[in-house]
Amino acid sequence: MSLVNFESLTNLSLAADMDESSKQLLTEVLVLVLARAIRSDTNIEPAEIVTVQKILADVLGESISAADIKVAASSELFERQSLDRYLKKATRKLNDEDRILIMQCLVHVLRSDDHIRESELDYFDRIANALKATPSEIAGLRAGPAH
Repeated sequence: MSLVNFESLTNLSLAADMDESSKQLLTEVLVLVLARAIRSDTNIEPAEIVTVQKILADVLGESISAADIKVAASSELFERQSLDRYLKKATRKLNDEDRILIMQCLVHVLRSDDHIRESELDYFDRIANALKATPSEIAGLRAGPAH
């Protein structure tokens, strides 16, 4: 499975098997959001790439090379249509847990180089808005028993 072709993301309305397509969509959105995060400040740090690789391995069980992460970070796909617009479409297909997971992983990536820049904060806010993440979701709060 290629993680950087974004096939599910570009063909949201063509998904036949919702379970498999949902997993594929989560994988593609997570790779895209995290890869784009490492270049949101135009300064790609090795620690950020390693963090993205670790998150993808831990969360998705997927191994992705540093080269593939850099390709995803520089993908021309979103020059035709904005990242925000694609994420807004994807949000309709992602469940709340997936959106929260994406936001939590994004926080880890932004903190990975021990310096958060203004452009990274702007990127985080754009992603949160596009995914329609609420403040409580961003904070990791959910109704139910406290963990």
